[in-house]
Amino acid sequence: MREILGLLLVDDHAVVREGYRRLLERRSDLRIVGEAGDAAEGYRLYKECGPDVAILDLSLPDTGGIELIKRLIQRDPQARILAFSMHRDPLFATQALRAGALGYVTKSSSPDILIQAVYQVAARQRVLSPDIAPDMALTLLDGAADPFRELSPREFEVLRLVLDGHNAEEIGEALHISPKTAQNIHYQVKAKLGVRTDIELMRLALRQNLVQ
Repeated sequence: MREILGLLLVDDHAVVREGYRRLLERRSDLRIVGEAGDAAEGYRLYKECGPDVAILDLSLPDTGGIELIKRLIQRDPQARILAFSMHRDPLFATQALRAGALGYVTKSSSPDILIQAVYQVAARQRVLSPDIAPDMALTLLDGAADPFRELSPREFEVLRLVLDGHNAEEIGEALHISPKTAQNIHYQVKAKLGVRTDIELMRLALRQNLVQ
């Protein structure tokens, strides 16, 4: 008999959390010990519940999922984290793994793939869902084709918030850094990507399918 694994779900849609809670708890050895709708609540519940595996959406309303992964790893370097996202762009998977996640599964994956990924992450194995693994391999082979791969997880989160229309004060609040630091990172991102203005930044993001 397998040991019961405690899981933390972090997703900003309550209906989505309910669906995945029912799916996962069909297994007698999987139990949801906490559910959160944003990164702040997810961080708090991780401290309180000490889950075996944290399953995180990347598109959260305040601090993004990648920043949450980074914060959880800073608190607990042994944290076992599975990123579970609608994004099939390998860039998001790359950033999640760089931040410290052990696995990345897309929401278009079958239930069996998600469940198997939970067990693999619990065993500290790295895992990618089959629908993104080939693209990840191609991205690694041809990294120069995607300039966004050069960004650190923190830079990527600042970029995401800039593209969502947030200013330096809002970015600083979301990432727990000063507005000045947020502004400096914003400049670093543009320098790394070889653009001068936010309009050029948006155009580049559109060309790379980073935004719809």
